[in-house]
Amino acid sequence: MEAKINSLASRLVESNHSQETEEEDNDAIFAQLEAEIENDDNVAFREHGLTQLRLQAIKLKEMQQNAHGTYTEITNEKEVVRISANEPRCIIHFYHNNFRRCEIMDKHLAKLAPKYFATRFIRVFVENVPWLVERLTIKVLPCVICFVDGVSKDRLIGFEELGNSDAFETAVLELRFSQTGVLQKTDTPFNLTYSASAKGKLRMEDKDDAEFDLDD
Repeated sequence: MEAKINSLASRLVESNHSQETEEEDNDAIFAQLEAEIENDDNVAFREHGLTQLRLQAIKLKEMQQNAHGTYTEITNEKEVVRISANEPRCIIHFYHNNFRRCEIMDKHLAKLAPKYFATRFIRVFVENVPWLVERLTIKVLPCVICFVDGVSKDRLIGFEELGNSDAFETAVLELRFSQTGVLQKTDTPFNLTYSASAKGKLRMEDKDDAEFDLDD
């Protein structure tokens, strides 16, 4: 029964992967799924399925309101800290307008954001977040940091680990992030949650960075 519920809810999740999905379309899909559950012969499935589907719809709407499925810019430093600490999974691109490779990274992340609705994707101009730049020892751009439950799980500095080429495929970046757990396919939709991490604090793994290179 759980597998059937997840299958139905997956369709609701998939409908939110497109940035162009209208709220009316979401309502129509929900109504269709609700009707399928109500018409099922299994009484237990009808009761449990409707409850779970409605909970999932609430979660998805909340995540939409928090810009899931989009690649957005955050200019407030405190908001960046809040997002990195509270989102179950998020990817933050620290960029500067003077670096062409930051623009390339933007294009790839913009492609991934609608595909992985459960992960929050944001970009941050380094001059707007001086405390974070120092706290996270960001010295080379582009710098992409992945957080899972408020903990830094991966740091991608420049393009060296992407073949040191500007022509790398989005799939290469996708594979890299998937291995850290920050990108996950929605196999079990009801596991999607949007909640604060246990401590709600920004935590990091200790890693040595490359040398300062912001003038390149």
